[in-house]
Amino acid sequence: MAVTPVTPLLDRVRFPADLRNFSTEQLKQLAEELRAETISAVSVTGGHLGASLGVVELTVAIHAVFDTPNDRLIWDVGHQAYPHKILTGRRDRIRTLRQGGGLSGFTKRSESEYDPFGAAHSSTSISAGLGMAVARDLKGETRHVIAVIGDGAMSAGMAYEAMNNAGAMKARLIVILNDNDMSIAPPTGAMSAYLSKLISSRPFISFREGMARLARRFPGPIERMARRADEYTRGLLTGGTLFEELGFYYVGPIDGHELDHLLPVLRNVRDAEDVHPILVHVVTQKGKGYAPAEESADKYHGVQKFNVITGEQQKGPPGPPPYTRVFANALIAEAEADPRIVAVTAAMPSGTGLDLFGKRFPKRCFDVGIAEQHAVTFAAGMATEGLKPFVAIYSTFLQRAYDQVVHDVVLQKLPVRLAMDRAGLVGADGATHAGAYDIAYLGCLPDIVLMAAGDEAELMHMVATAAAYDEGPIAFRYPRGGGVGVPLPARGSPLEIGRGRVVREGSRIAILNYGARLAECRAAAEDLAARGLSTTIADMRFAKPLDTALVERLAREHEVVLTIEEGALCGFGALVLQHLAGRGMLDRGLRIRTLTLPDRLIDHDTPRRQYDTAGLNAPHIVAAALSALGREVAAEPARA
Repeated sequence: MAVTPVTPLLDRVRFPADLRNFSTEQLKQLAEELRAETISAVSVTGGHLGASLGVVELTVAIHAVFDTPNDRLIWDVGHQAYPHKILTGRRDRIRTLRQGGGLSGFTKRSESEYDPFGAAHSSTSISAGLGMAVARDLKGETRHVIAVIGDGAMSAGMAYEAMNNAGAMKARLIVILNDNDMSIAPPTGAMSAYLSKLISSRPFISFREGMARLARRFPGPIERMARRADEYTRGLLTGGTLFEELGFYYVGPIDGHELDHLLPVLRNVRDAEDVHPILVHVVTQKGKGYAPAEESADKYHGVQKFNVITGEQQKGPPGPPPYTRVFANALIAEAEADPRIVAVTAAMPSGTGLDLFGKRFPKRCFDVGIAEQHAVTFAAGMATEGLKPFVAIYSTFLQRAYDQVVHDVVLQKLPVRLAMDRAGLVGADGATHAGAYDIAYLGCLPDIVLMAAGDEAELMHMVATAAAYDEGPIAFRYPRGGGVGVPLPARGSPLEIGRGRVVREGSRIAILNYGARLAECRAAAEDLAARGLSTTIADMRFAKPLDTALVERLAREHEVVLTIEEGALCGFGALVLQHLAGRGMLDRGLRIRTLTLPDRLIDHDTPRRQYDTAGLNAPHIVAAALSALGREVAAEPARA
């Protein structure tokens, strides 16, 4: 049930400049209206609600104090930027969030000049902001650069690399640490607010810098002692010693929901000319101001459409279990039988299903935070000691650990198991979360086994295969969403490495499927059969090692060969082509087509429409086969 809020002040705001004549009391009212509008919009679209509600006051304060978009504002990850979008000229489209043709659920440069840096993966904001600050200085321009980063994103090493660099450069950069879970140092009411306002004020900064200049006149050891005394005294007062050590001037912690505290501190930070970089530590609450979100265990991190009054989320129609849960249950079954099996996730226990594994085996499940590189090498270390680590990471996030996969796993031929969730297109999360590239970026590596599940039962068998395989690294991919409804065994059975299966025998057209387009291949074969074209379907299961005997047989015995995969160019189809070319089997008139994701990004939409755009649904498979035979057929229009 959608509720239309009454928003008289928000109705007066078209762009952030409209805020800058508002009083503090008006800004407080505006924040309440903005929160109500955010809740109303997300109830219609679904999306990341809790994080956005947590930054409402912070969003209002930043836009009221700074001159955006001339001042650059970067939201780390970007999933908390719904209030920001409402205030920056996109309110009239806010109820198109994550819908086909609508607003992105993350910041996006092509969407607005108020989004100077696109995001959806975490921990990039400080690096990007530092780059913008350096560019500003080299060009002789004048503007502030503000990066807002959450405490969860601060678990990634990239954030500290950027802070170390910024501190060493003494860059004019403002970092706002949005502490909404870790509570590095909780605010302590009026005294905390007073101290934060004091130490961010120009008189205090000028006094501190003057004392520093005076100390530099002393002999080296005394100067260093004075500097340390200053840093640690402020650290004891504020809890910011770590950030001071990295070269940042620390301010905080302050209550991120109290505009009486936020506004003066941000104005002081804006006007500070003598000290940089600066870190402002703001403590907020996910889901703030909406009781169902505040009371939820995950603070309504990601929600379906919901009833604003009750908070009840819409449930999809009943159907087969999602692949993620099938993976989790299959891994639990293997771990019941083998105490050497352990599981690793990078801050995504519920997203990967490892929360279920962790409940069953709490001492054998490891959430390492947003640290994919560490996750892979951590698993490699466990593999050297005889454990059987499964690293469950979204395909799109495994990209962040590519060097570790190559150097720490493949080069040492360690039996690390990579479980890649969200393979293929992912619907409303769009291009940033699409698992498009893993077939290509892993397929070029030697001595790695690559599998893709054609259905949920196959996924169970692949989990069992990975558990049983100790000769080196092995990876398997599976999509987001529900399975196709095939019967599931109590436990998977190991597959023969490098051996595909024929699921339908024909004589004229051969479809070589790799991954979860198997149901579409079956539908395409039925259509082709109705046209008098006998069709074979091979579920190849393995991209490496490729079932070369099966590929060669199908190429010899069929007039047309199609390869189907939910991945980018240079993947499974390329491996098939390379093998056939090497064997001279393309020299005798074989008609072959490789159906992959197109060489362009596909925006958020329903998965069905995304795959229509990609040309990977059954009508497109039929059209490719007929085209290879010299016939033409129009593909069906996109469906919801």
